[in-house]
Amino acid sequence: MQSIQATIEKTWDDRDLLKTQESQNAIKEVLELLDKGKIRVAEPTKDGNWKVNDWVKKAVVLYFPIAEMETIEVGPYEYHDKIPLKKEYAMQGVRVVPPAVARHGAYLEKGVIMMPSYVNIGAWVGSGTMVDTWATVGSCAQIGRNVHLSGGVGIGGVLEPLQATPTIIEDNCFIGSRCIIVEGVRVGQEAVLGANVVLTKSTRIIDVSGSEPVTYKGEVPPRSVVIPGTYTKEFPAGSYQVACALIIGKRKESTDKKVSLNSALRDYGVSV
Repeated sequence: MQSIQATIEKTWDDRDLLKTQESQNAIKEVLELLDKGKIRVAEPTKDGNWKVNDWVKKAVVLYFPIAEMETIEVGPYEYHDKIPLKKEYAMQGVRVVPPAVARHGAYLEKGVIMMPSYVNIGAWVGSGTMVDTWATVGSCAQIGRNVHLSGGVGIGGVLEPLQATPTIIEDNCFIGSRCIIVEGVRVGQEAVLGANVVLTKSTRIIDVSGSEPVTYKGEVPPRSVVIPGTYTKEFPAGSYQVACALIIGKRKESTDKKVSLNSALRDYGVSV
């Protein structure tokens, strides 16, 4: 692995090396390892944080200039792209409902269910997770185990800048319909997001469950129950409402996880 990493780093600094067989083999090997889940673009650390493997992201970026466009036919569907589609789902224990698409270089653990949806290169999706209808998992996004990405959810991708952290949804989260989570936002374990929550790195995430508001940016604390909201901001032209997210409470310990994904929102009278 160290040899492959060294080759990737050298090629990143000198793009003329893309013409060499050594560099091309190293790049393709990284894609194979990503596809099989043996390496990850980002991985959890023992202290509860996440480590980004920049060199792996570099390999993904370098793959595009060496890959050639080709026509891919899947039954009545035709594609024209540089990245092959994933195959052998039955062997991997993954359920894929037509016309769901996952690209080679994305990893799906055993037990993942893909409704008609899309998972991009470099992404990692944990076992027991459902990627529901028309949900998208962007490049290099990290989706934990037993997560539900509801219909139309958009999880943003990130390849560049290289130091940017991928968007991360940790284990046992419920992401409500039409939520958008981008720019490396991290959603902590067992959090529940109501429909239409939009989170970017600059979005204010305001905990309003206590006597005084507490504001976060770029991260939803574990077990939070979150809904869309607004706050007033002054502009030269006057006062206007700006979108934010409101933490209105925590999931209850007494509720079974599978049930509480929906009931946690209903406890607060919020639509799923």
